[in-house]
Amino acid sequence: MKLPSILGIRGARDKPKDNYGGSAYSFFFGRSTSGKTVNERSAMQTTAVYSCVRILAETVASLPVHLYRYTETGKERVYDHPLYRLLHDEPNPEMTSFVFRETLMSHLLIWGNAYAQIIRNGKGEVIALYPLMPDRMGVERDGKGQLYYEYTVSMDDAPTVKGSTVILPPSEVLHIPGLGFDGLVGYSPIAMAKNAIGMAIACEEYGAKFFANGAQPSGVLEHPGTLKDPSRVRESWQSTFGGSHNANKVAVLEEGMKYTPISISPEQAQFLETRKFQINEIARIFRVPPHMVGDLEKSSFSNIEQQSLEFVKYTLDPWVSRWEQSMARALLTPEEKKQYFMKFNVDGLLRGDYQSRMSGYAVGRQNGWMSANDIRELENLDRIPEELGGDLYLINGNMMPLSMSGAAYQKGKEESDENEEVLELEESEKSGAGSDRADTGIKRHHRGGKLV
Repeated sequence: MKLPSILGIRGARDKPKDNYGGSAYSFFFGRSTSGKTVNERSAMQTTAVYSCVRILAETVASLPVHLYRYTETGKERVYDHPLYRLLHDEPNPEMTSFVFRETLMSHLLIWGNAYAQIIRNGKGEVIALYPLMPDRMGVERDGKGQLYYEYTVSMDDAPTVKGSTVILPPSEVLHIPGLGFDGLVGYSPIAMAKNAIGMAIACEEYGAKFFANGAQPSGVLEHPGTLKDPSRVRESWQSTFGGSHNANKVAVLEEGMKYTPISISPEQAQFLETRKFQINEIARIFRVPPHMVGDLEKSSFSNIEQQSLEFVKYTLDPWVSRWEQSMARALLTPEEKKQYFMKFNVDGLLRGDYQSRMSGYAVGRQNGWMSANDIRELENLDRIPEELGGDLYLINGNMMPLSMSGAAYQKGKEESDENEEVLELEESEKSGAGSDRADTGIKRHHRGGKLV
């Protein structure tokens, strides 16, 4: 099917599905072993899942992304390429770069894949990028083994073509796959870990019902006689003291009734530990440090900075690499790939405290591999004009090459001075100055092996 206009396949997401299709695999959400249904929406209602997805999505979206060109001395940032504005500022007229990357990263974390339609002009240049819903995308091969993308159009996208599919060639799709088995599509982390997430949902529901149904104060009502209607007494007590909103009310007992409080049972106490473990279990799925989702039990001032650095190195870097390589593969032409590349700047997340940064800059400055402007650029400060020495590379005066120290330096200097004098005299003789020097009584002679 020929690709319709961009307005034909964009729009709000339709009703969520219980499975995710692509490349002959089916990753089922649905019912977990705990009996709770786990899909993209129910999972996101779990605080731990929501926190992990939000942390990773917002972090990737907040990183500066730039387009670079290879040079003879390294690389340089490119501002005049159309892709720079799309990636750094505005991928399409409807959203900013932050919102675009946050949306695709959340798709990647929930469904295991992120897709965006690539809009090109007549010259083949990329002029816009629009997110596509992963739960409506399939990745297939035709009879010749060539990849193609099959996107299901919903009524929100195009009311006249509801339920139809659009065939997109790979050149018109930016696809960022997550972890998978075939290299084509990624597995949904939520679908693969639905039992762990389902248990967290069950524990949260159990706790909610515990507080909703538990009478406060909690215990047993004893009556000295025989009650004709025990249910009436129970309902009266429940309506007066049941629920968290009635906690700590003063109870008045009549007819010799006695209240016996009951402490929390070992099963209920274990339930609290189970809820805590499930938070760590979900954080483990997304490889997010527990302290970033609010669990500070094993964090302290001495190790929390190191844990944050490990988050950048072991959690964020793999995701960033997926983004960089997928964008380069889909957005650059074969010729451009030889000249350009995309890069996320994670230096800001790796910065230490102020004192550590200043100490590091001092080492670089004193050893000649950082200039004042290099340091000011890292600190997001204005550059010092070149005429004021902002680009000078300096070293300490007490550090010099070995050949310039001690006797070696003195011997080399004497030989250099002698050679310079000989050259000057020869040049003078060639220009006819030899006779003038003889008339004035200036003669050449050697003393101690030196030309005087």
